[in-house]
Amino acid sequence: MHPLSLPVLVAALGYFVDIYDIVIFGVTRGPSLKDLGIAPDQVNAVGQMIFNGQMVGMLLGGVLWGVLGDRVGRIQALWGCIILYSLANLACAGLGHYGTWMPVEQQYLWLRFIAGVGLAGELGAAITLVSELVDPRRRGWATALVAGIGVSGAVAAVGISKLTDWRTAYVVGGILGFALLLLRVRILESGIFAHSVQSHVRRGSLVMLFASADRWRRLLACILIGVPTWFVVGSLVFFSNKLAAAKGVAEPVDPAFAIMWCYIGLIVGDLGSGAASQLLRSRRLAIGLFLALTTVLVGVACLAPLPVTGYYVLAACLGVAVGYWAVFVSVAAEQFGTNLRATVATIVPNVARGLVWPISLATTALTPSLGHPHATLAIGAICLALAFLGVWLLRETWGTDLDWQEA
Repeated sequence: MHPLSLPVLVAALGYFVDIYDIVIFGVTRGPSLKDLGIAPDQVNAVGQMIFNGQMVGMLLGGVLWGVLGDRVGRIQALWGCIILYSLANLACAGLGHYGTWMPVEQQYLWLRFIAGVGLAGELGAAITLVSELVDPRRRGWATALVAGIGVSGAVAAVGISKLTDWRTAYVVGGILGFALLLLRVRILESGIFAHSVQSHVRRGSLVMLFASADRWRRLLACILIGVPTWFVVGSLVFFSNKLAAAKGVAEPVDPAFAIMWCYIGLIVGDLGSGAASQLLRSRRLAIGLFLALTTVLVGVACLAPLPVTGYYVLAACLGVAVGYWAVFVSVAAEQFGTNLRATVATIVPNVARGLVWPISLATTALTPSLGHPHATLAIGAICLALAFLGVWLLRETWGTDLDWQEA
């Protein structure tokens, strides 16, 4: 199948909606919490709590939808996750009108947790489906297209949040989800998956995944290479205002604009990393080059004195650097057989996202002794070292046939 076929374009639109809904809280965090009566000096702390709750939901959802994707099918898993996160987004728009049976910040936390569970299933199932449908030697172009178009959903989220109020932004996310559901109806299941159903091997088995040392090594390698992506997005970009203030920048940095510029950079990075992996005929080399660029830019972000505009430029550059996300998710799908492919391709990116929580806790724990910039740098150095270890552990999968199963 060609990289510009209908299933690939629908997968790209699905990831667009997914990213919109993942970042919508980040760009509406301040206005929504203030409107709901949270004290200004508590907005950052409450916002971090809710954001962590969303990411924990994605971590748990990654397991749920991944297993379902291998057991009942990639398409069915996509339908379920879309319905869940669309309903949760619509419910977020009504916050403040559900009574006082639970503090409003806890209502917000639970709704974003539920949204996170739903959002966890979109990317892994879509990339698995695309990887199995597209010609092996063109697969990198297809997944780069999915990721490149998809991450522009963050730019749309920022634009809509600036043009309208935060409640409308959530309503738009819910409507986009249900519109996507209608598009999915026309997409057929992967032939590779349909063939695997006829065999007697176990599908979507977590016991099978963790019982083998070789499979455990492959899973660990995939997770490790993704760790810096959400360290950059979750620590350096989402909370760029906090980092800038700690470095003595008097003028406030707007996290929404930092997020927008980061995701503009991610569009370039996703397309660029996909192209690099195709031209170099190596997933490992492409990831290694982008990790090297990320290492340099993390140092700049934490140590260099920058004006406010410098943070927006840096956010865009960081987005380009961690834009190997497209190749990262492709690698997760390519490392495993059909009967475990959706499980791994869905778990891996969501574990990488979910690690934002321990990363933020570790940074907070080190901040009193090191200061916020140096604490962030120390945690970033660990994340990057683990990612380089992951690249070393990976086996090369460019152009490999995916019609095989784990025994």
